[in-house]
Amino acid sequence: MTAQIKKFDKPLGRERNTTIDTTSQSSSVRDSKRTSKDKKATIDMYKMVSHDLDTTLVDTSLTIKKDYKFNYLRKDNFERIGFLNTGQTFNSLSYDLSNTDVMPMFGARARHFNYMEIEDIYYYQVATPFTELFYKTVFEQGHLLDALFSVNTSKQFNMTIAYKGLRSLGKYQHQLTSTGNFRFITNYTTKNNRYKLRGHIVMQDLLNEENGGLRDIDLVNFESGNKEFKDRSVFDPVFENAENILEGKRFHLEHQYQITKSNDSLQKAVLNVGHVISFEDKYYQFVQSRQNEFFGEAFLSNQINDKVTLEDFRNRFFVNFKERTLGNIKVNLDYYNYNYGYNALVILEGSTITNRLKGDVVEAGGAYENTFGKFQVKGEFGINVAGDLKGNFFKGSAGYSFSDDIKLGATFNSSSKVANYNYLLYHSDYLNYNWDNSNTFNNVQTQQLAVELKSEKFATISLDYSNITNYTYFAEDDTSGGIKPFQTDNIVNYLRLKLNKEIGFGKFALDNTIMYQNVLNGDNILNVPQFITRNTFYYSNHFFKKKALFLQTGITFKYFTEYNMNGYDPLLAEFYVQNDTKIGNFPMLDFFVNAKVRTMRIYLKAEHFNSAWTGYKFYSAPNYPYRDFIVRFGLVWNFFL
Repeated sequence: MTAQIKKFDKPLGRERNTTIDTTSQSSSVRDSKRTSKDKKATIDMYKMVSHDLDTTLVDTSLTIKKDYKFNYLRKDNFERIGFLNTGQTFNSLSYDLSNTDVMPMFGARARHFNYMEIEDIYYYQVATPFTELFYKTVFEQGHLLDALFSVNTSKQFNMTIAYKGLRSLGKYQHQLTSTGNFRFITNYTTKNNRYKLRGHIVMQDLLNEENGGLRDIDLVNFESGNKEFKDRSVFDPVFENAENILEGKRFHLEHQYQITKSNDSLQKAVLNVGHVISFEDKYYQFVQSRQNEFFGEAFLSNQINDKVTLEDFRNRFFVNFKERTLGNIKVNLDYYNYNYGYNALVILEGSTITNRLKGDVVEAGGAYENTFGKFQVKGEFGINVAGDLKGNFFKGSAGYSFSDDIKLGATFNSSSKVANYNYLLYHSDYLNYNWDNSNTFNNVQTQQLAVELKSEKFATISLDYSNITNYTYFAEDDTSGGIKPFQTDNIVNYLRLKLNKEIGFGKFALDNTIMYQNVLNGDNILNVPQFITRNTFYYSNHFFKKKALFLQTGITFKYFTEYNMNGYDPLLAEFYVQNDTKIGNFPMLDFFVNAKVRTMRIYLKAEHFNSAWTGYKFYSAPNYPYRDFIVRFGLVWNFFL
């Protein structure tokens, strides 16, 4: 895939500097004989390269988009609502059903929001040692810190080390979160640019204490606003003796060699051969000191210990041919080895449930990319040609640039893949949580058509329509009890329309994001709010001499319509469909004051400050209240040594 350089979001007030004075920090470690020209490094010398080879520059600006991403995930949470405590899960308000993977996912998806996948890792290229510090306060007795250090020992070789750590006690009983994400990242290029290598080692552990939410009888006390219950620690949750943890290690390496000798990327033809190898070992575990009737009967009442593991090995060989007229053509052959399951069989009601799903899969695929004037086309496909798991995908896109500001794109995606592993096989010490659907569930088939019109001057509008066959989901089993996987024979049709537009007037601006959704068929198994909106009215200006301080302050309003919001099952760490309780129609107002001084951004926010006077019927899931009013502080600080 051809690398692309992405520009910064344009900050209101143009407060960004493009030159970094490296003499202002750690000057004692520098050679005093260097010329003034050597002591200056421009911002375009600090680059981050994504998994897809898109390049962005390190951005020290302060924008409203940065405010949206100043959170635990460091992503825009417009289509999610967080649980009570930092580090807990998120309930999805919308779903992107596009897919380009032929293999099933692990399961415990509610625990994966902060699990860093291969696509979440960035590779750095920096002119001088670079550090980024992210800090934010949490809910009682803890902190959130994400620290990264990157250095190029030469122009060809970079090393980056990072760690994201969290501990937060929470406002309710038995709600502690403790997570850690360690990353070691490296990339290397020979001087003649013919051989390129990059890789990473990631080790992650995400632990949550689980309490089952509030009891039904306590919901009245919560919604009453009674002062006696304003201290949320007085509530007795469903249980106080359980926790779940997701832990994983991944070793990833990709490298390629350019067979043609020229360094000129614009030469008539370039041929590369490459190899990608990845191994990931992960497990999910639910532990409870005693059986609780919330989950039903258990084999043993004194100790619940459910643990499932996955070993996932992936190997890819590819050839990439690029020519100015023909475009960029890539073919690949992939080998997968998977080993998912448990250490023992389960015998339930005279039937034996297997303990392992393991095997090998061979996939053949390819990709194409080209540009014809203002018209761009891309396509990729993959199909399993051997092995126990069947699957395929195709994704094709076309785009046209009417001008530098107005761009139109369309994408079609079709996929067929096996449902996630935990839909197929699950074991638990609780009787209701044991099943084997590996021979009965069919592949989930999805087709999606998406169109997007992007314009900073007018608006950004996106529309996608999805058609899902054999849609798979969790729901309560009315016959035997407990949460179980189901697969529908009906076709599910899902439509989304999203609009984003910022309106500026002087030093004020109104940033608007609105989404409309409609499940045309299958609205009892895929539930989403019909409307989601977020509107931010804010003021931006420089202060003091030489514009030393850049400040943004304003109010953000977020709202979604009432709907049958998915419930949360802490044993599975999954959300399940329920059609008994409607949640929504409550506003969430945040007041913020953000400031930038040189390369430091400071964030101060009064979150959900309207909670006390707009009613206490705010929830992230049935029986799980959303967070109360709280003031939180944090910063992001970049150091260019």
